[in-house]
Amino acid sequence: MNVDAVVFDWGGTLTPWHTIDPHECWLAVTGDEVHAAALRAAEDAAWLLSRDEHRSATVEQILADAALTLTDEQLRTYYTWWDDHSYTDPQVPQLFQALRDRGLRVGVLSNTIWPRIEHERIFSRDEVNHLIDGAVYSSEIPWTKPDPRAFAAALDAVGVTDPGRAVFVGDRLFDDIFGAKRAGMRAVHIPHSVIPTAQTTGVEGQPDAVIDQLLDLLPLIDGWM
Repeated sequence: MNVDAVVFDWGGTLTPWHTIDPHECWLAVTGDEVHAAALRAAEDAAWLLSRDEHRSATVEQILADAALTLTDEQLRTYYTWWDDHSYTDPQVPQLFQALRDRGLRVGVLSNTIWPRIEHERIFSRDEVNHLIDGAVYSSEIPWTKPDPRAFAAALDAVGVTDPGRAVFVGDRLFDDIFGAKRAGMRAVHIPHSVIPTAQTTGVEGQPDAVIDQLLDLLPLIDGWM
């Protein structure tokens, strides 16, 4: 196998998993228990559609479903509330640079309700955005992982036409591993996230490899190349 690109999941993969209650975030944003509960319910419903029907959503859709609007200041509070929980794994800059030094392209495919600008803000904050050759965020496309079309979009973003020449790295056996394998990619599992039961389906893909830390990916890639 020759490898042209490695595509990564974001939350729980490039940024370590944090167990978070989204209600706390919405409460910090709105200061109102009723509004926070409505937003949490709308967000939960969106993630259920992602899990069961692989349909994407956006923050704007969640606000509309909750019949609420937020000011620009409240929206900024929403995104910055997550800053302490979104720091990139410190191994990522070295890993990304090493992959690029090998002539490989680096991609990101994330199930997310956030717009691209917020992800790029975080990657720029952590000084890795310039090392990413292509990124796809489900908020910009109709589908979420594990839909093969989401993976196809990610391959397009990094300029790979043959999925057999790409590797996907993720923390979820359904969204990431099952999805990547079904799309024809090799899949590497990094199993350190505590996935809530409500976000699982009982369907689990079989990874080609399991790693303990991100830099363990490099000898795997070298072997596959």
